[in-house]
Amino acid sequence: MSTKPNSEPGPPGGIDGLRPILDEWMGTVAQVLESMTDQRPTVRWQPAGRPSAPGTGTKAEILWWEQPLEGAADSVVWVGAPAQTWQHAGTLTLKTAGLETIEPSEARSTWLEILSQSLSVLARSVTGILGAEVLCEGGSERPSEPDVRDWISVTMAFGDLSLPPLLVAFSPGLVHLLGAPPHKDAPEAGTLPKPEPGVTEQPAKTSRTMELLLDVELPVSISFGKTRLPLRDVLKLTTGSIVELNRTATDPVDVLVNQRLIARGEVVVVEGNYGVRIQKIASRQDRLRSIP
Repeated sequence: MSTKPNSEPGPPGGIDGLRPILDEWMGTVAQVLESMTDQRPTVRWQPAGRPSAPGTGTKAEILWWEQPLEGAADSVVWVGAPAQTWQHAGTLTLKTAGLETIEPSEARSTWLEILSQSLSVLARSVTGILGAEVLCEGGSERPSEPDVRDWISVTMAFGDLSLPPLLVAFSPGLVHLLGAPPHKDAPEAGTLPKPEPGVTEQPAKTSRTMELLLDVELPVSISFGKTRLPLRDVLKLTTGSIVELNRTATDPVDVLVNQRLIARGEVVVVEGNYGVRIQKIASRQDRLRSIP
């Protein structure tokens, strides 16, 4: 995966001030696509002018998505995906999951899921910059591009296949929030302000949603293997019967959380108790295949 911003200065309007967060976001887009397709794409962005017909397509073939950022005033992100791009990304994801026949509507829904995941990470990056929780909520499709001036073009390539670029726009309010210079009294990057004498330093605010999720208990189980038996053979099982499993003694065991494959590892003994040493985190493809 590589993410390469354009080295030439962008047009006036604040995009240049967003380079760090755009670089991070493009890396996230590549990671999300890799986790879903098992292919590491190359993702690059550069400043762009107003949208025009992308290559062989037309504006009517662009799937537009409008994503407000809850918690940041007047902050909206728009993403336009040419038909060839969202169809390829959605279809490749579903084929990786083992589906052979894929309807356009399924590829479309899958693309929107990919987009939703990457935008959620963008919102977390904005949260880190603003110091207040920002969430992706209430997104929707729109019939045409927004009337804004700050645009970037995002190209994705899977091997030798380069897809028509995505068109991304930021609302003026978001550009101002992310590109505004720090206040002159703000502490330097990497330092924390010293508390005033006699004032107890307050802990940093954390997401209430994350706090609730951290208290959720999930069942964790270890699978040594499985097999299928006819009912007649099940009825013959007695004390001392041996059931042959579908893996060898040296194969790693599966770590299941809420009956979903999460990782694989080896069995170890710790102070007389059995345990599992994690050797590999399961890919998205493996997790999808484990869903009954």
